[in-house]
Amino acid sequence: MADADPSAKLKDLSISEPSLPKLTPTEFREYNRMAEGMDYYHNHFRNTWNTLMRACEIGKRPSGMSIRQFLTLAEQLVSQLTMHHGIEERHIFPILARKMPAFRKELELLTQHKEIHKGLDKLSEYLDEVKSGERELRLSEMKEVMDGFGEVLWQHLDDEVRQLGAENMRKYWTVEEMRQMPM
Repeated sequence: MADADPSAKLKDLSISEPSLPKLTPTEFREYNRMAEGMDYYHNHFRNTWNTLMRACEIGKRPSGMSIRQFLTLAEQLVSQLTMHHGIEERHIFPILARKMPAFRKELELLTQHKEIHKGLDKLSEYLDEVKSGERELRLSEMKEVMDGFGEVLWQHLDDEVRQLGAENMRKYWTVEEMRQMPM
């Protein structure tokens, strides 16, 4: 006779993590510092994405924004995300990967970067074609390009901040090590 819920056995076999002592407010701030900094940058990307996507969804640029300004905003999203991920991959992730599996090559966060950059490359190509006159700006087409990587981008923005949150960071690092972090 088969079990109704095969995952129930796995839950019974799982070992719960030991509970850690409550953090003082100072310790929490130190452990959460990277998450807060990362969320600051990510909120900028979210806001820019939302401005672009809203225009694509309603088929109209924001009031008072010229085509040139709209295209520049989209290009800035591409270049700023590319630069942000480059800094993370060269300077932040290698340090975090010493103790944190999520930041190691070919695991979730770096795989997400690769998927995001495939989408950013397509968006950049689309924008270049529009700017060169090869193609007319069609917000429905731009939306299709953005839809191609939007889900992984938003998931990544959340996952990265969650990984850098105080309760997760304290599992891997001491307060003193957190003070040494480059961000």
